Amino acid sequence: MKPSHTLHRRDLLRGIGVALTLPFLESSFINTAAASTNKNNSPRRLVCIGNHLGYYPGNFFPETSGKNYKTSRTLKNIDAHRDDFTVFSNLDDGMTGGHNGVKAFLSGIRKDEASGFPDKNMTIDQVAAEHVGAATRFPSITAGLDNGTDLSWTRSGVRIPPVNNPARLFEALFVQSDAASLRAKRTRLTHRASVLDALRESAAALNGQLSATDRQKLDQYLTSVREVEKQLQMSQAWLDKPKPTSPIDTVADEERMHLEEIPLFYDLLTLALQTDSTRVATFEIPMGFRTAELDVGSYHGLSHHSKSEERLEQLQIVDSYLMTQFGYFLGKMKEAQVFDHTAVVWGSGMGNGSSHSNRNLPVILAGGGMNHQGHVVCPAEEHKRVPLSNLWLSTLQWFGVEADRFGKSTGTFSAMEIG
Repeated sequence: MKPSHTLHRRDLLRGIGVALTLPFLESSFINTAAASTNKNNSPRRLVCIGNHLGYYPGNFFPETSGKNYKTSRTLKNIDAHRDDFTVFSNLDDGMTGGHNGVKAFLSGIRKDEASGFPDKNMTIDQVAAEHVGAATRFPSITAGLDNGTDLSWTRSGVRIPPVNNPARLFEALFVQSDAASLRAKRTRLTHRASVLDALRESAAALNGQLSATDRQKLDQYLTSVREVEKQLQMSQAWLDKPKPTSPIDTVADEERMHLEEIPLFYDLLTLALQTDSTRVATFEIPMGFRTAELDVGSYHGLSHHSKSEERLEQLQIVDSYLMTQFGYFLGKMKEAQVFDHTAVVWGSGMGNGSSHSNRNLPVILAGGGMNHQGHVVCPAEEHKRVPLSNLWLSTLQWFGVEADRFGKSTGTFSAMEIG
């Protein structure tokens, strides 16, 4: 059959049905030795947690800086772990766009401006996943409630939707496929590989007929193809390898409240790290987080509080619950003995839900065996501001990624930048 010369990246991704998910720090609190492993030769891990609506800044940021900061109303819910995390003030990437800006939390680049950057709006979790490659069954796991909050994006600018059913995540981690399912998966992989071969032939035939601009576009297109190929190779390598035995009872597929799903997802993500099923995970809390069980109003509605005392009190109930669950997750990772080898990035691309501001974001970096500094206050003056991307670049270098830039970074996050 004669190959078509009309190639569209969107059609490619839709046609083969492959989700594209699944490189030393100057900062005083991040250990630069042994880039990818610690002294016990344990692999390093990265977890990113994003909440679409952020946290009310008046109750989030401490009033004082340093290790002996006076905790805030929201942070007091994780005060038991205060020696194991650093909270940052005045960090962002100069983003605008309100809800659209939230999508750039882990990349520093909005989707609509991504074409001007070499790696588009690729997020730190996916950079880390590429670094891990086929070392684990899942290069990364993206989980979340409902449709998530567009937290995770691949090198080719494709959004990774979250697994939003705890039972499906449990099945992926621990349930062995039967012989018929394995045959079906192998057939699908073979078919998709054939499609990719045809696409490469079409691209090779077309390349000599294109202008320099079109060749650049084609090269970007082929990058997407190569990403799919890598994932197919990883899937084939792990297809016949047995999964670990679950240390918990089977998670049933049943309707749950969001309040029940969050700790269950945190349990499963901890197990995914503990069993080395993955070393990179994200968890997404959407704008549609259901709050009726907390006896408060609509979460989105409460975020538009207009400084109403009643709404702020209800919003604080939600903020405290989410922070308490984050503390639960930190505790579970400590119990599983993976916390000291795991950098946990936590926060939001929304600085103030009431005004839709993407500035002064709530950001916490926890774990990783780092010398945490309590509350780090970065410069607030516009000409001195430190890009959030600098912190992400330093985190990736801690993970073992050999990179000298990320997003809109101007360098690594060094102590010299702290005012």
